[in-house]
Amino acid sequence: MKVDSLDVHRWQRYIEQETGFVLPDIQLQWLANAVDCTALSNGLSIQQLWYRLSENDELRQQVLDKVLIHESRFFRHKPSIDFIADYALQHHKTDKVDSLFRIWSVGCASGQEAWSLAMSLAAQHCRDYTILGTDVSEEAIKSARLGQYDNRQQSLIPQSCQPFIQSLPAKSALSRLNAAASKMANKIQDNWQIAPILQPHVNFSVHNILEKKPPTTHLQHVIICQNMLLYFRKFDQRDILARLSEQCALEGYIILAPGEALFWRPSNMRRIAHPQVNVWQKISA
Repeated sequence: MKVDSLDVHRWQRYIEQETGFVLPDIQLQWLANAVDCTALSNGLSIQQLWYRLSENDELRQQVLDKVLIHESRFFRHKPSIDFIADYALQHHKTDKVDSLFRIWSVGCASGQEAWSLAMSLAAQHCRDYTILGTDVSEEAIKSARLGQYDNRQQSLIPQSCQPFIQSLPAKSALSRLNAAASKMANKIQDNWQIAPILQPHVNFSVHNILEKKPPTTHLQHVIICQNMLLYFRKFDQRDILARLSEQCALEGYIILAPGEALFWRPSNMRRIAHPQVNVWQKISA
């Protein structure tokens, strides 16, 4: 039994209620397929799945993992990455009581943005930094923690950052082939992984950005949140940005995607004039 054209809007409202994400109509077929797949894999009808969601957190997470978009890529917006790396260098040159440079990657998907930042800071010889990547999808966070990617992703990494990746160990070749056989036919096999030297600097956590409780008690020197706000209604975008500004350290930065949230006019933040980066600095508590 498949999701019909009327029922899919009920699922669309459910996703918005749970995560704030407003799936556009163009993605409704994707939503219907995700619901069908979740129901089928659990031996349930669509109606049975619907009624069990409220009492079964595992089923709820499965639906969210199937529906939400986990695609990302390394160095998706390099000017933003370069801005953060330059700021990290400036931070370490000043006499700070707390020398640990903190970055929060919001909506990190399968980790490419967080690892891109780690590579860039390491290439600049930064040592005292920590990066937190968060996403509402448990499946995406598991993939991010694993830090294994395919050759198509490797080609996006600048030459200066190539030393921070390595081929997967030969002993895992058989297990990788077995895993690849179970994946979708068009899924490219993972061929390399993030170098171990970066892993102590990067942590990942499941977190719903609509929750009032932040994923960490530490204020962040940089919060990067790109290409995520566009999936939320404007009043939710305002609430999210207000929470992010609360978690941003004084004189720290919030970086959004170019053209994102141009309506925002916070009294405690000022927009920095930059030709390529949509960046805001916290000027008051």
